[in-house]
Amino acid sequence: MSNDAALKDLLFRMADDDLIIAHRNSEWTGLGPIMEEDIAFSSIAQDKLGHSLALYTLLETLGEAEPDTTAFTRDEAQFRCCHLVEYPIGGYDFSLMRHFLFDMADMLRFELLESSSYEPLAKLAAKVRGEIKYHVFHAATWVEQLGAKGSEESHARMQSSLNLVYPLALGIFEPSQFEAELAASGIFAGEAALQEKWIAAISPILERSNLRIPAVADPAQAYGGRRGYHTEHLQPMLTEMTEVFRIDPTASW
Repeated sequence: MSNDAALKDLLFRMADDDLIIAHRNSEWTGLGPIMEEDIAFSSIAQDKLGHSLALYTLLETLGEAEPDTTAFTRDEAQFRCCHLVEYPIGGYDFSLMRHFLFDMADMLRFELLESSSYEPLAKLAAKVRGEIKYHVFHAATWVEQLGAKGSEESHARMQSSLNLVYPLALGIFEPSQFEAELAASGIFAGEAALQEKWIAAISPILERSNLRIPAVADPAQAYGGRRGYHTEHLQPMLTEMTEVFRIDPTASW
């Protein structure tokens, strides 16, 4: 198609987000505050890894390298993930709030993409959005439980995490240089449209949770990841994540 550059940029953003958040969520394996949450984060990580593989596979059909090479041989400047997914897991409250805000955006992005003019992406969106609905349900249930139905301490922790995570989450919607092209070609409605839907979706859930969305003076402070400028957390994580592959990229299991 004539707008391959625009499409590839979108796919790399999505695939890199899912790959990095999958790795971060997998770090809860064996560490969850209760067994159910240990299993939940591990399962969600597996789903995200599958979504990233599907997106990297679409990129391969557009002339990029095969998925393992794309995922495991690039350095941080070549990644297009947002800053939010790069941060270490921190405490459960931080990871839960990141999970809630990111997965809501992820679900709504795929919802918009179900009507994409790029048929392979529309088909993938219809397939995976149902999985992400369960991710959102899981996150929203716990945010409401700890925000409104838990203790004074749990509410305070969730509000503190929202204060920290929300400004970072705005980096999910960093505008692309291809926004007009993507919208005009019917591939994707754009980051501004997605952010509007996201705010409308998270606001009532946070209100029920007795949590207040913090004011953000400059949303652009969270930008940069989509252009290859990352936090200090990404490259060490990539080094760890790709260690086995880089030892022998030709090895087979």
